[in-house]
Amino acid sequence: MTARPAYRELPLVDADTDYRHAWNFYPPGDNLGALANLNAEARRGGLAAAISGEPVSLCLPLSEPDPPMFGREPLVHTVYAKGRNGLDDKLDNFYLQGSTQWDGFRHVRAREHGFFTGIRGDFAPDDDRLGIGHWAGIGIIGRGVLFDFGHLCDDAIRAGGLAPETTVTADDVRMRGEEIGVRAGDIICVRTGWMKLYRASAPRRRVEMASSTTWPGLSGAAEMAEVFWDWGVSAVLADNPAVEVSPGSAKVGSLHRRLIPLLGIPLGELFDLDQLSARCGVERRSSFLFVSVPLNLPGGVGSPGNAVAIL
Repeated sequence: MTARPAYRELPLVDADTDYRHAWNFYPPGDNLGALANLNAEARRGGLAAAISGEPVSLCLPLSEPDPPMFGREPLVHTVYAKGRNGLDDKLDNFYLQGSTQWDGFRHVRAREHGFFTGIRGDFAPDDDRLGIGHWAGIGIIGRGVLFDFGHLCDDAIRAGGLAPETTVTADDVRMRGEEIGVRAGDIICVRTGWMKLYRASAPRRRVEMASSTTWPGLSGAAEMAEVFWDWGVSAVLADNPAVEVSPGSAKVGSLHRRLIPLLGIPLGELFDLDQLSARCGVERRSSFLFVSVPLNLPGGVGSPGNAVAIL
């Protein structure tokens, strides 16, 4: 890669917008984007953050949220006898982005400008460009840092209501990052409290949550993209359904569009950060070893998170 420019030095993808792209920064045919920030030094930093060796799962069961969100069908898990001495099983309605998951580089395009690095998206069946399987080759393994804004859903939990549309601003993130001491290559884990609200909700309320498009999250503004790019993070994930606030604002812009196709920063959604938050609170720390290996699926658009934190 060439020398890393600051965010405000990146070219605009369109003179009529404030969307900047890093396509000229990455090498031709790149499939990793910001995951290249997980170099040997960043991985060693992740290993050094594993102090007690305690593992904490960061994933929902594959069958949750239940009911599924965004109009998906429920997962069907069938166990059947494979002869006299063993069992086998299969999944139907297995949406790779239906539970704790990563958005790959085929998930979002920057409208007419294309997918990551400007690829137009005319993917042939044997075309593996931007497939999430490329990430499986290196894993998403490094220092995770917890940005805990879990109080955002506290009122809804107490009242038994739905999640609020509350925006975490770039200044909020920058201030928390200065307290934590963010390093290049870090994996940013944002807790909004949405998952805690989901768990605290009765089945009837979960049905409403599945159809709701309102939740707290990160601002979609250019300033948020600037913070993450200039920090040199490897990925950003959250415990809500979309990382960014919803419904958000077209005037402010889309964080998905800014980060995934334009800057090559992966996004993860519906991660379970509640137990991690509790353990970090007890140990008075915000960093840990983060380990996630997406499915090795050629041409894949997304993948289950398969993630664990080691404290």
